[in-house]
Amino acid sequence: MRAAIINSQGSPVAPNIRAVTDWPEPDAPAPGTVLIRTEASALNQMDLWVGKGVPGLDLTYPRISGCDACGTIEAVGDGVDKTWQGQRVIVNAAIAQLEQTRPSDPPGSTLAPEYQLIGEHHHGMHCEHFVVPVNNVVAIGDANAVQAAAFGLTFLTAWSMIFTKGHLRPGQSVLITGIGGGVATASLAIAKWMGCPVAVTSRHQWKLDRATELGADFAILDEGQDWSRDLRTWTSKRGVDMAVDSIGAPTHLNCIKSLARGGAFVTPGNTGGPKVQSDQARIFWNQLRLLGSTMGTTNELAEVTALFRAGLVKPVIDNVFSWPDAPKAWARLEDQGQFGKIVLQWC
Repeated sequence: MRAAIINSQGSPVAPNIRAVTDWPEPDAPAPGTVLIRTEASALNQMDLWVGKGVPGLDLTYPRISGCDACGTIEAVGDGVDKTWQGQRVIVNAAIAQLEQTRPSDPPGSTLAPEYQLIGEHHHGMHCEHFVVPVNNVVAIGDANAVQAAAFGLTFLTAWSMIFTKGHLRPGQSVLITGIGGGVATASLAIAKWMGCPVAVTSRHQWKLDRATELGADFAILDEGQDWSRDLRTWTSKRGVDMAVDSIGAPTHLNCIKSLARGGAFVTPGNTGGPKVQSDQARIFWNQLRLLGSTMGTTNELAEVTALFRAGLVKPVIDNVFSWPDAPKAWARLEDQGQFGKIVLQWC
């Protein structure tokens, strides 16, 4: 079958991407799984991490990455409701792992699930056909395939982080750093749907201009300065209710200093590095909440997909490539010049 493969590990990743036509077809769906014919798949930072090698994982190459796709279910395994056949779906790439319990374990009421990721731990969705658990798919109806493929992981991540864990309320103010990536633009869309005033930062003025066109209310050109004072001026010295930060080291302290009392700092990643300088006095005195978030549940994906199907939120598309041009798609992602999602079309 057709596939976009990472032929070998290395950095940069794009030179190692191959578009092939002879990748083996997947096996027939096992019980509880479905076979999907891909219409479009979307790239994420995970596609670069898999290409460079993921610390702690023994990945073999060549391999298929990809944790976002839209497609049609062509076959179902035993135990799967037959009405799934023919449904157009998107996929939650996060597969929750069963926890082993011991008699001495304390209650796990607050434990977060452990996930394995389709496209990282397992072969992914940048291919003509793939098999996933039926519990990880959500019906998408007649939505545009490119938009649907670009929607899943970033909006699930943003929804779980902002709404489920962060408890953002309509009308509260939000800061989003590094506007331009998929999770950042998804966070902007969700916050604006909730009626929240939104401030954004970027190192690029053109990205700030695009974000303003999408509804951002306040824009800061990040040149390494302490821009927390600008945020406090914008909020009449109150501070923002939530800071959404996926950068890490270069922006963390400014985010902490920008938060109002009881505000939430939420993070799904750290593209700028994990070793941050913080301010513990502000954290306890202002009773701040610091929350890490990784992906989310299929029920959460169904919740935010309902907004997409109703036309209330949609992803930002940077570029669409035909699948044979997969190396160009990876190069576009790797040069960090994109605003929104990069998508491969398969049909």
